[in-house]
Amino acid sequence: MKTTKICPKCQSTDILLIEGSVGAYGAGNNIPASTFKYAKVNRYLCCTCGFSEEWVDREDIEKLKKKYSKNT
Repeated sequence: MKTTKICPKCQSTDILLIEGSVGAYGAGNNIPASTFKYAKVNRYLCCTCGFSEEWVDREDIEKLKKKYSKNT
């Protein structure tokens, strides 16, 4: 839905973007990346059927990889 602006479940184009946020004490739609740093998670919601997707901005992915990747 992020790129096509079309719901993959019902084909609706009534898509709502709910931007990620970081509030006090880490509240909001985000993933902790390190102390006081968070990756915002944007949601795309189909207003017809309720299907949703979550996306993290590319620039935040490296921060998350550093924290959550396990050395093998």
